[in-house]
Amino acid sequence: MRVNRLSAARMKVKIHHEGENILLILFLIIGATGAMAYRFFDYKPVAWCLIALMAILFLLVLNFFRLPRRHFKGDNSDGTAVVSSVDGTVVALEEVYEDEYLHRNVIQLSVFMTVFNVHANWVPVKGEVTYYKHHSGRFLAANLPKSSSDNERSSIVIRTSTGEEILVRQIAGAVARRIVTYVEKGETVDVNDFIGFIKFGSRVDIFLPLDTEIKVKLGDRTWGGETLVARLKNHQKA
Repeated sequence: MRVNRLSAARMKVKIHHEGENILLILFLIIGATGAMAYRFFDYKPVAWCLIALMAILFLLVLNFFRLPRRHFKGDNSDGTAVVSSVDGTVVALEEVYEDEYLHRNVIQLSVFMTVFNVHANWVPVKGEVTYYKHHSGRFLAANLPKSSSDNERSSIVIRTSTGEEILVRQIAGAVARRIVTYVEKGETVDVNDFIGFIKFGSRVDIFLPLDTEIKVKLGDRTWGGETLVARLKNHQKA
C-alpha cells in the first residue's frame, strides 16, 4: 500500500508547480513585448496601456496558479468528513445513477471552477485509492450536466475507513485542456493531500451514498481542502 506524498499541509511553495514553466514563459514574452512596444511606439501612452494590459494578464494567470496553504480544521477522527476538492460554486446536487464504477444510485455533488479560482484539487475523503481511470472526451462548458459523462475526465475511487467507496471525477471544461491526477491505485490519502490539478476552468464531481448528510446547497461557495460539504454515515458504529 503506497502513501500519497503530495501533502498540501506540508507544501511551502505559494505557486503550484504546474504553473512554474507557464508563468516563466509568459513573463519572458510579456517582458519582451513590453520592451518592444516602449521602443517602437512613438506615442508612449499607448505603449504604457499595452504594458499595463499584459501585466494584468500575468497577474490573472499568477492568481490561477497560486497555491494557498490549507489544512482541514474540522473533526475527521472517524473518517466520515467529506471536504470540498476545489474552490468554486456548487452547481449540481442530485440523485443520479453512477454507471462507470459504483453502478447504483448516489448523490452527485458538483463544484464548478472559473478561471479566477484556485485550480489545485484536494482529496475529499480519507481512505485508500481503489480505482483510477482517465477518459478522453469532449470539451463542453463544465457547468453543463452532460460534461460529467461526455467531457475529458479522470475518475478516482477512494474506499474510506467506514467501508464506503467514494467516486471523485475531475472534468475538463471548454477552456481547460489538461487534467493532472497525482494519486494512484493503492495509495493511502487524506483530506490534506492533493488529488490533482485542472488547468483553466473546469469542475469536480463527488458521488456519495444516498444516506450521506449533505452540508451545502446549490449556489454555495466552497473552498478546496477546507469546506465540509458532507458527512458520511459511520455504519461501523451502527
